[in-house]
Amino acid sequence: MRRAQAVGRGGVFTPSDFLDVGARAAIDQALSRLTKGGKLRRLAQGLYDYPKVHPKLGPLSPAPDDVAQALARETGSQVQIAGARAANVLGLTTQVPAKSTYLTNGPARRVVLGKRIVDLRHASPKHLIAPGSAAGTVFQALRHVGPSRAADVVQIAASRLSASDKRTLASTAVQAPAWMRPTLVSIANAATGEIHG
Repeated sequence: MRRAQAVGRGGVFTPSDFLDVGARAAIDQALSRLTKGGKLRRLAQGLYDYPKVHPKLGPLSPAPDDVAQALARETGSQVQIAGARAANVLGLTTQVPAKSTYLTNGPARRVVLGKRIVDLRHASPKHLIAPGSAAGTVFQALRHVGPSRAADVVQIAASRLSASDKRTLASTAVQAPAWMRPTLVSIANAATGEIHG
């Protein structure tokens, strides 16, 4: 419980996050006890959180990114937001999709959190470029909106990516499909701001 409290409310965990403090069976028992006592919440098999609590609404759903990161830690894999969610994070759309899709080099998994879905899809390396970085978010947003909105991606990403993210974009652009490369190079060569994803 101290570990969960150190991370803070909203933290998402799997049993493997605690393997440094005890045997797996003991960890499973402790998580089960803390869940029954109402201190932690079981989101899905092998997935728990220390929920944020709203004074009127009660326990809130965890952030999809935190769920995806916990699942990635469990399998030692990488994740990258994809599709409509990447376009939303970049500011290309104001719609927040009900399903948060992530690409991963680990196993596929789907977690249903009330009305929201966190969907991890196994992807080949050619689709998982610069995972977990803002540059990776740009790749996924551009893939989602397509060539017709490439100019919009350049305009937004060029002003919001840090210099370091632009270097990542420039060094990994060669892995992207040919139609994306000119757009990625334009972004990488433009002046700088900040984005996270």
